[in-house]
Amino acid sequence: MSKMIRVDMTKGTVHYEPLNQELEAFGGRGLIAKILNDEVDPGCNPLEAENKLIICTGLLAGTPAPTSGRISIGSKSPLTGTIKEANAGGMAGYMLSRLGVKAIIVEGKSTDDGWFILKVGKDGAVLLPAGEYVGMRNYDLTEKMRTDFGEKVGVLSIGGAGERGYWNSTIQITDTRGRPSRSAARGGLGAVMGSKGLKAVVLEESGPPEIPYHEKELFNTANKNYIAGIKAHPVSGEAMPALGTAVLINIVNALGALPTNNFSAGNFGDAEKISGENLAKIQGERGGKENQPCQPGCPISCSNIYHDENGRHLTSGFEYETIALNGSNCGINDLDTIAMIDRMCDDFGLDTMETGTTIAVCMEAGKAKFGDGKAALGLVEEMIEGTELGKIMGNGTVFAGTKLGVKRIPVVKGQSIAAYDPRALKGTGVTYATSPMGADHTAGNSILEQSVTPTQKEGQVQVSTNLQVGMATFDNLGMCIFSGFCTEDPANIGYLLEMMSGRYGGEWDPDRLFTLGIKTLGLEKSFNSKAGFTEKDDALPEFMYTEKLPPTDSVFDIGPEELSGAVPFKED
Repeated sequence: MSKMIRVDMTKGTVHYEPLNQELEAFGGRGLIAKILNDEVDPGCNPLEAENKLIICTGLLAGTPAPTSGRISIGSKSPLTGTIKEANAGGMAGYMLSRLGVKAIIVEGKSTDDGWFILKVGKDGAVLLPAGEYVGMRNYDLTEKMRTDFGEKVGVLSIGGAGERGYWNSTIQITDTRGRPSRSAARGGLGAVMGSKGLKAVVLEESGPPEIPYHEKELFNTANKNYIAGIKAHPVSGEAMPALGTAVLINIVNALGALPTNNFSAGNFGDAEKISGENLAKIQGERGGKENQPCQPGCPISCSNIYHDENGRHLTSGFEYETIALNGSNCGINDLDTIAMIDRMCDDFGLDTMETGTTIAVCMEAGKAKFGDGKAALGLVEEMIEGTELGKIMGNGTVFAGTKLGVKRIPVVKGQSIAAYDPRALKGTGVTYATSPMGADHTAGNSILEQSVTPTQKEGQVQVSTNLQVGMATFDNLGMCIFSGFCTEDPANIGYLLEMMSGRYGGEWDPDRLFTLGIKTLGLEKSFNSKAGFTEKDDALPEFMYTEKLPPTDSVFDIGPEELSGAVPFKED
């Protein structure tokens, strides 16, 4: 039976306990949904002691399954008021599995404004005073952690944004080089961690995990075949290893769905300047790298390492969403400027996606001009400095837009829309509207869907429903969805089922596998319902129903009755 660590920040206690059989059936996002439903009042204040922060791994963690080392972090979100799960690559999931820990539950709230570090090693877990680390940004913090606790530790940490309780705050996770460049970014989970007085979690190096297999040879053979399927797929095997997720800039621009000037257009005239192709060219000139894994054992290796003009490391994990929302959406065509925003956000602990949409809303309010990269950097600096405007921006797009009197605020359930305009990519728009966690592309993105025309309404609800179930399932497995592109081939689904049989035993068919996702979505919707959310909250911003998006001149025309058919799962 797997074990979890329960940390009571009020009492200052840490103890291990086994997961019961009911919890053992879930991993990652599903485990978070189950624990929050069981243990947290959906009506609680997200930044008070009654809320809990859960850090956990997936069902295939610790195995050689490709991309299975992702970490899931969840809570009730201060940004959305909904249930929230954010996941990331990096070393944390891999290291937790090697330590034999499936979940960490952080509850309560430290007294007397005390700050702590949770250190987890093979000999146990302990809370340590963190006074000397308070106020440190993530890059300096993780460097000091490696000095104080050893070069090979993994770190989950918050920067100043989480310490201050900004609703737009992340939990940063160290990558394979010890840099805090992987983000559990969305929903303000850094503020939840900060509210509890937890500055960082330090994971010590450990030996290989003792993973029990029902039939290891079956698992290994299926795993080998599944990896071959990933490498044979044109996206996960060719496009993403070559250019990373930035390959999408030109693709989404061609679809007319690239957010431009606060979602006022779907084409950006300078898209080529911020494209994956230009990014690769700059990397070649400066000594940056593509084809880097964000976690051990990833056969896709889509991470980019971006250097400044002097050849010094600037950022890594330089993703499409960061580039689009801080680039075209702000009218900015300079990759160096966008990369600097990315670096500043990782360092201070801000979600780059929420930041980009917030900057664009500020530009629409007249606080800067679209295309002014220097001004955009200045707005990020205001959040870091904690000026009056910076504090407003630190609480996210809807808070800033409302305070500044902006009418066109691109959010759903309080969370900013990701870097795909839903008027030109309507399947993703259905996901934005109906996902239990707000406008989140990772809940089910239709960008690669070929069965429907992106701008037509027909069929989009079913497409989104299928994608949401699939995404929630992969989030339970602890696998990156990029490794799931190959499952469009039924043979690869078969290999995945054999992997689950080899690991856990029993007969696994598609119904059993994807029921993980269905149950997870049901639990999430149940939590939100008890928190006061209704189907009326399942809607896009009003302007997207009325303003035509150039160049397709499309509006979002899928109404409430049709949206109610998406993820129609009963409460658990």
